[in-house]
Amino acid sequence: MAKIRVLVVDDAAVFRQGITSALKSDPEIDVIGTANNGKVGLQKIEQLKPDVVTLDVEMPEMDGIETLKNIKSKFSDVGAIMFSIHTEAGAQRTMEALALGAFDFVTKPAGQGSLAASIDKIKSELIPIIKEYYKQRNEKLLSKSKKQQGIVTPAPVIKKHVAGIKIKKDIIAIGVSTGGPNALADVIPKFPEKIGIPIVIVQHMPPIFTKQLADRLNTKSKLTVVEAKDNETIMPDHIYIAPGGYHMEVKTKGTDTVISLNQKPPENSCRPAVDVLFRSVAAVYKNKATGVILTGMGKDGFLGSKVMKEQGAYIIAQDQESCVVWGMPRFIVEGNLADEVASLNDMTDTILSSI
Repeated sequence: MAKIRVLVVDDAAVFRQGITSALKSDPEIDVIGTANNGKVGLQKIEQLKPDVVTLDVEMPEMDGIETLKNIKSKFSDVGAIMFSIHTEAGAQRTMEALALGAFDFVTKPAGQGSLAASIDKIKSELIPIIKEYYKQRNEKLLSKSKKQQGIVTPAPVIKKHVAGIKIKKDIIAIGVSTGGPNALADVIPKFPEKIGIPIVIVQHMPPIFTKQLADRLNTKSKLTVVEAKDNETIMPDHIYIAPGGYHMEVKTKGTDTVISLNQKPPENSCRPAVDVLFRSVAAVYKNKATGVILTGMGKDGFLGSKVMKEQGAYIIAQDQESCVVWGMPRFIVEGNLADEVASLNDMTDTILSSI
């Protein structure tokens, strides 16, 4: 089996060394080269033909943003993942990079920790993302090849709700991970100014980055998008994004429904976790909820969707073709939890038709 060919681009020698060492520990990955800035990186992409490039956001000569623009215009089949510093400025630049087509990002280890600790962090975060992206890319290439040969793959059988009286929904809950910022940037701005109910979202992201995501979506959307605050009353026509580092739940408080944040242990290695949000939505809203699982790695959201479905909620999953990583939605589809499977282009209309 061919190894995943990775090029590491970073101006700091210690990080080039750390990233290279971490990636080389996996037998499925081959680090084919390194570069100390984007200009050199582009030359090496042309020479070495990598599958994936890791890009530092801040670099001399040519930074990660400019390098990414060049990659997307000249080497569209090369995947790019960003390394960002955990600051507000770093988060802003990272959001820009994701909008330009980077498929994900990892924050650089902060502080004065050992190189070994940094390598462990990179191993645990970066390697799974690269491998899942590569797997998804190859599945899409195989599917495209089959279509060209006239080979038709049967679509998954979706068990829809039995036709009857449609139950009005009082909330939309969305879970998303890898590829999420771009997916949300496609779905959220398409909602009209008035939908009459709130939307709650868990996007797997660290602190600071979720605030930048909310602000970015708010500038593009007719609905009001905010990073959620503890004990905040949930309002119609508002979108609440769980802050990085906190689980988000919905709870009743008198006649109101409020946001409740906590820092209980991660679930599915995530905090915020989709399962936590979805369980709370199921408890409060029962069958008056729509749950949506968009692109993402892993299976967070599967158990939460199961609880929502048991309460009569309507569950929608993103299709494989439009996902950056068809992990989270795959579990929903293959677990027979999806009432509908929709492409990203059709997702907003599909959600609206469910409420």
